[in-house]
Amino acid sequence: MSDNAVLRLREQRLAQSTRPFLARGSRAIRCQTCLLPTRNCICATREIHQAASRFCLVMFDTEPMKPSNTGRLIADVLPDTQAFLWSRTQTDPALLEAIADPDRQAYVVFPASFATPPRQVFTEVPAGSKPPLFIMLDGTWNEARKMFRKSPYLDNLPVFSLDVSASSGYILREASRPELHCTVEVAAALLEKAGDFEASAGLSRHFTHFRTQYLAGKPHHPVHQLTAKNEENL
Repeated sequence: MSDNAVLRLREQRLAQSTRPFLARGSRAIRCQTCLLPTRNCICATREIHQAASRFCLVMFDTEPMKPSNTGRLIADVLPDTQAFLWSRTQTDPALLEAIADPDRQAYVVFPASFATPPRQVFTEVPAGSKPPLFIMLDGTWNEARKMFRKSPYLDNLPVFSLDVSASSGYILREASRPELHCTVEVAAALLEKAGDFEASAGLSRHFTHFRTQYLAGKPHHPVHQLTAKNEENL
């Protein structure tokens, strides 16, 4: 197993579970590192990159156990990535320690419309500032909003808001709103904003390969049907 914070969190969450977690496609024999069916494994193509930016994933309940989760891809490419399970009542001291790191500026990555004055909102990394710690709330949109509202230790941190105008290329799960992007897409955009261009490009490549191999293992996914229809019309 690679040194991946999300996979370690997955093991922790599985150990806490009182019954087996059955994701879609649970009958498939999966690689225990990339969580794809073994015939679609992407571990051999994984690239490691260094970046001035760091990511801290705060993950909702079963999110680390889902093969479709893309926060894991960030930890694949950037080994300094940290990951924690979210709890409304108990906060991991290591999470608080990460947020309080005096050598980094922590930002909560979330839409600016949810930040009420006088909370600071940034859309660019300020010149000359400390290297960023991007705190990402990883779950469905409703889960992320809950984490944003009910995590008082985040309330005094500035928000970093991205205007990602392009439509999402995720298509592994149905988004509640078309403008929403998956965790790894946002992370790649944040790396680019912070000037970590090589890491951004590497993460985007890793996501593209993951998405291709994930869908290759799901021949009945609507994207395959759409592709087949398009080919018939050529």
